[in-house]
Amino acid sequence: MIEKAIPYLTVFASALVAVLILTPLVRVLHIRLGMVDKPDPRRINKVPIPRGGGLALVVGVLLSYSIFHVVSGRPYVQGITDEAAHRMVMLSVAIMILGWFDDRYSLSPKVKLVGQVVIAALAWAWAGLGFSTLWPSLPAWIDCVMTVFWIVGAVNAFNLIDGLDGLASGLALIAVVGMGGALFFAQNPQANFFYFAMAGGLLGFLRYNWHPASIFLGDSGSMFIGFVVSTLPLASQEPNSFLVSVGVPLLAMGVPIFDTTLAILRRSLRRFLSSTENDRVKGEVMQADSDHLHHRLLRATGLNQRKTALILYGLSAAGVAFGLIAMMLESKSAGVWLIAFAFAAVVIFKDSYIEILDAGRLATDILHTKTIVGRRRLARLEVPLYVAVDVVVLVAAYFATLRIVGIGVEHRSITAYLPLRVGATFVALVCFRTYSTIWSRALLSNYVRLFAACACGSAVAALVIYYWPSFVDSEVVPMTVVYLALTFFGVLMARIVRRIFRDVFYAVDCGNLVRHKDVSRVLVYGAGLRYSAFRRELVRSAAANSRIIVGLVDDNVYLKGRYIGGLKILGTLNDIPKLVNEYNADAVVIACDVTDEWLKVVKDTLAPLNVKVTHFFFKEETI
Repeated sequence: MIEKAIPYLTVFASALVAVLILTPLVRVLHIRLGMVDKPDPRRINKVPIPRGGGLALVVGVLLSYSIFHVVSGRPYVQGITDEAAHRMVMLSVAIMILGWFDDRYSLSPKVKLVGQVVIAALAWAWAGLGFSTLWPSLPAWIDCVMTVFWIVGAVNAFNLIDGLDGLASGLALIAVVGMGGALFFAQNPQANFFYFAMAGGLLGFLRYNWHPASIFLGDSGSMFIGFVVSTLPLASQEPNSFLVSVGVPLLAMGVPIFDTTLAILRRSLRRFLSSTENDRVKGEVMQADSDHLHHRLLRATGLNQRKTALILYGLSAAGVAFGLIAMMLESKSAGVWLIAFAFAAVVIFKDSYIEILDAGRLATDILHTKTIVGRRRLARLEVPLYVAVDVVVLVAAYFATLRIVGIGVEHRSITAYLPLRVGATFVALVCFRTYSTIWSRALLSNYVRLFAACACGSAVAALVIYYWPSFVDSEVVPMTVVYLALTFFGVLMARIVRRIFRDVFYAVDCGNLVRHKDVSRVLVYGAGLRYSAFRRELVRSAAANSRIIVGLVDDNVYLKGRYIGGLKILGTLNDIPKLVNEYNADAVVIACDVTDEWLKVVKDTLAPLNVKVTHFFFKEETI
């Protein structure tokens, strides 16, 4: 075992020593060149720190590993020819040079992106990297697009996450260790040598990059790391090795990929929001911001960089562990992936509240735009959108019905039965005037009409299939019943999803407002229809609202303790003085029909409380 371990230890130690020696020299060089990150409102460092330290990492790793390759006579990268491996090295140097020029001259994001795409395309066309070994039947153009997207995504993921001392280099170290471990589990240890060299180089650089950092990776280092981490699995992949080639690398890069996805979503949302707020500066998709994952954790930990980095290290290590455990268990890996999915869902929901809030603001602006032009645009798009969604729902319901009933997908199922069932139901939806209904104000009768349309369409299609001589379908009845249920549920969800999203975003806004000190906390007196109208107005103006409802009060004593729309009825009018103190309420909204005499009683009850009192009402008057 010692004999087998010596080559791995040699390549690890040589890269470690090389980077430890080269990093101080690069630091001095870049200080003299003026490549220094100076403190500004967006940056975390409080003193000028040289950037571009990735140059030491690249030279140290490639130089030490090339010497090992020549002396040992081993393949440069296991799984591909030395010629292809040398081309990989040249492309990795090219992307490092692109990043170094950005560190030196601050290239525009578009220029960097074009350069990354060109280098990734060359990795597919010139170095022969891609997913064709994993999926041999994959068309060449799809393989090229997937490869470019994979490489460019990884490069930008590590580029964007590099905003904290030791973060990108530490996450990369965990990633290469995890992917190397996957190769050991896959019985392919010979492909691990370059991973060991990368691990040694990253550990050596982390010595100077750990907080308080004396040098930063810069784009030259982060882009090189992303390129290596994404291309090495492509070079060492084997047929039917999805976990080794894609699964574990994805989990290993989970934190940077998650952060990049959130950044794109957040900036895209703000780009659309800025078009309505005349604030183009804050809405550029490719402009840096201070809402990355590490920025949020940094604020949560009281600006403790070490603690923030360790938390993100733990998340990354957990992702790698899930992948390796799945490889070990094999037949029971589905359960591991289910646990990993649940864990990821919790993390995503917890850490993406900023994007959810921006999405809610955007949806509110679009759905409740007050401009005439906006309303006309929505009116023109509403019916075509319903039609398009309904067609998709009807087709999906048909294939789901085939699966539930246990009928295979045959030629006749697609060419005859599918058009007939979908067409009959769609015609029924048109004839029952469902597309002339304003569904945001629908009544029960409108939903009954919607069900009648689905039932009529399903019944007509079933009768045609049953009595048409050339049609033979032994499962007409179960097909019809299941298809009716699925179509009605699908088209119903398409019509109420707007209301659901509106309420969800309102709930998220309320959760965010709770954290604010200047938010108004409201008790509502009255839990009837007027309360529903009042709450609807709050939901419609959620983006500009600064009030949250903390509870309801109603004089019907039998309602006490029950819930309406998630809010508890806390008591009657006599309980309000106690409730104002208990819930720290500063306003009371009267949302019920009261006589002048009773209104005086309400005023006298609330007068000593020093709270704002308003009356929300609607009435009919002769004019």
